[in-house]
Amino acid sequence: MKKVLVDLTVKEARRVNANCVLLVMHSETPLPDTLPGQFAELRIDNTPTVVLRRPISVHSFDAEKNEIGFLVQVVGDGTRWLASLKAGDKLNTLMPLGNGFTLPQQPGGKYLLVGGGVGSAPLYYLAQELKRNGSDIVLLIGARSEKDLYLRESYEALGRVEYTTEDGSLGEKGYVTNHSVLNEKFDGIFTCGPKPMMLAVARYAREKAIACEVSLENKMACGLGACLCCVEDTKEGHRCVCTDGPVFSIDELKW
Repeated sequence: MKKVLVDLTVKEARRVNANCVLLVMHSETPLPDTLPGQFAELRIDNTPTVVLRRPISVHSFDAEKNEIGFLVQVVGDGTRWLASLKAGDKLNTLMPLGNGFTLPQQPGGKYLLVGGGVGSAPLYYLAQELKRNGSDIVLLIGARSEKDLYLRESYEALGRVEYTTEDGSLGEKGYVTNHSVLNEKFDGIFTCGPKPMMLAVARYAREKAIACEVSLENKMACGLGACLCCVEDTKEGHRCVCTDGPVFSIDELKW
């Protein structure tokens, strides 16, 4: 898939909770085909403490409008700079990078999408594509508390959404792998979030013999497979998450 460098313009910068900002970006030129689960490397300008680009997953994508969305969680100087962008600002972007989720070849089927924290971001675009394909989707989103959730109305507009919160402030109390929705039958599972959560989801999928793909969040410096910072030890040896992933089948991983 062709990678391009493109200067995007911020169309909207919306704070969705205390730590996250949704950036909706517009391109004057047609954006390259981009799959759910892929990511982009965003250049950080005018910040002396930040040298490298920041890898951010694709939250939404609209080829007809030449728009792409990124959900940014503030964790350091780079993401703080991104979260400070305003409408009209420019953002140099390298995209699309990595391999995305495997979309079903046939319409139909019931799929569970499990997200934790900001890991729910790439599942939004995935849910859109699965719905367009005629699939029945259930989104299961976990967070520490209700205030840590974001864009609930947007996710709920796509279909059924179930929640877990550690403090019980919304949905079922506990972790996603304790939710009662797991008593239902699914044709496949897709997940992104903290590694302990994904490990638990992978164990559940193996026990139920359900195909499952995970989107890894290893630290990626270059996004092109050159720096080897994001290497994951798989059944086929060491593989770069940025180029061979970030999406992997659990059958490929030593989990």
